[in-house]
Amino acid sequence: MKKTTRTTTAERAGRWLGRAWRGFVRQEARAIQWLAGKGLPAGVSRSLFWIVKLIVFGGLLYATFWLALLLAFTLIAAWLVRNADLDEEKQPELRDGHSGVGLYDKDDWRIDMGDPNDP
Repeated sequence: MKKTTRTTTAERAGRWLGRAWRGFVRQEARAIQWLAGKGLPAGVSRSLFWIVKLIVFGGLLYATFWLALLLAFTLIAAWLVRNADLDEEKQPELRDGHSGVGLYDKDDWRIDMGDPNDP
């Protein structure tokens, strides 16, 4: 067993996010104190910050909804294009079919005038 433990990337990311969140909370508390120093009651300034947070969250949800809708339409359009039969009429092709070598249409009928009994 190793004597030293290694910090994983997930743990480092979690610590970074925790420090960022604590910094955000400290800045919010400083802003509330600053507004209280300007004469605004602390309850009103806290409510103001909650309203701002809800507006930002609502804006993010709105943008996410439209991006998800755009992604869904893009995926549906790609699926439709992939499954679309762009060759509306299959061209006759020369191949060896049930009546010998000749030109066959999309329904496997020989369309050239050759005689299937000819060598």
